[in-house]
Amino acid sequence: MMTQLGIQSLRPGPSGDPKAPDHANYDESKANPWPALPDALVLNNGQKVTNAQMWWKERRPQIVHDYEQYVYGFVPKDVPKVRWSVIASEKEMVGFHPVIATELKGEVDNSSYPLVSVSLRMTVVTPADAKGPVPLLMMFGPSGFPAPVQPSVEELSRINAALKAMLEKQDPSLKAVITQHPGWEPVRPVPFEFPKMNADGDPPSTWELIAAGWGFAMLDPQSAQADNAAGLTRGIIGLVNKGQPRKPDQWGALRAWAWAASRGLDYLETDHAVDSKHVGIEGVSRYGKAALVTMAFDQRFAMVLVGSSGKGGATPLRRNFGEAVESLTGGEYYWMAGNFMKYGASKATFGSMTPGDIPVDSNELIALCAPRLTFISYGIPEKGDAQWLDQRGSWMATVAASPVWALLGAPGLSTDNLDYQKAKMPPVNDGLLGGKLAWRQDDGGHTDAPNVKYFIGWADKFIGYPAKN
Repeated sequence: MMTQLGIQSLRPGPSGDPKAPDHANYDESKANPWPALPDALVLNNGQKVTNAQMWWKERRPQIVHDYEQYVYGFVPKDVPKVRWSVIASEKEMVGFHPVIATELKGEVDNSSYPLVSVSLRMTVVTPADAKGPVPLLMMFGPSGFPAPVQPSVEELSRINAALKAMLEKQDPSLKAVITQHPGWEPVRPVPFEFPKMNADGDPPSTWELIAAGWGFAMLDPQSAQADNAAGLTRGIIGLVNKGQPRKPDQWGALRAWAWAASRGLDYLETDHAVDSKHVGIEGVSRYGKAALVTMAFDQRFAMVLVGSSGKGGATPLRRNFGEAVESLTGGEYYWMAGNFMKYGASKATFGSMTPGDIPVDSNELIALCAPRLTFISYGIPEKGDAQWLDQRGSWMATVAASPVWALLGAPGLSTDNLDYQKAKMPPVNDGLLGGKLAWRQDDGGHTDAPNVKYFIGWADKFIGYPAKN
């Protein structure tokens, strides 16, 4: 990619070790070398956006194009179709509530290049006793049954008898061993385990969703695209490119994961147990970036919970605090479009470029979610949500994005001060949840779990769920 772009060398990213000589900057007085964020409500020609029609017809398409061209990459027009099929479905218990869990496989048509195969994995879980379609939160993470039903005592007895018979048939000498140990069983019942509570002492997030009458889906993003650079010639990106390297303006892993979420939503729109008009997307850290990208580019998603997303997510790219653009261009460049590497170049045929040259920034990415429900979540460094993530920078971007909600007739961030350079961050555990753009920093670590119960109550208020009889 560097050869394609004419880059000879990249600036190294800062060290995450505060004791290292090249440690990241954590001095707020040095954090804003390019202090002005691009204005989401100003056209590229300098004209102010004054009404919703200008936003939808002119400004929003400009921001989308620039993000695709310079940051996340374009999704090719010829991405193959996905055919979803049910692998298995069963009745389970999640947090003492009966649910129906369905494990799904999304087979991507690879007839154009059979050497690469892609099979998406997703599990959908909905309350078994729901009286109608329920809102659902799609979560980036491993897919699988949340609470698999175990065989009964009688069924285990039959399984063990069959296994012993198979062992004796395979090796007749084992008959004597098995006879000497009549109490031994090849498979024992799975012992009961109390659930692992969230960091704040609350039940697991999936329990909270089901208890609130919601459903959830677990989508494995790496079933679409590996989380490494070597995988760029495989996965959905490799399939579309027929095993060849990317072009500079093509998609990286973040958009591939977002594409997978959109294909998951395609399936959910056919599931009568799901209220497909009220499906949200959630993720933490790199998957928090992916959740925000998903919401920004696919307007069918009604809500998003963005957990600790950092640079490439809700944190301004041009801010110099913790993780830097150079951390991405020289490390996780495969998350982004190839063109993004230009902003970390120290020597290239085009000279050198800096984060200040990027035409868009995270406040505009957040603004692409307007006027839908958008919840920006962080923890605290003392509990493991490192300063590296630049919580304050994300706060600034959230404040700067809020006027777009107001333009579109929706309540934005519930604060009186919308000067992103001066607005004071709310105290920890004091969230701003009065508008459709929300912010809350909890006292937990690198997880959005403590904020899930607040997200549910906040979203319920705006979507009118559960319906009042």
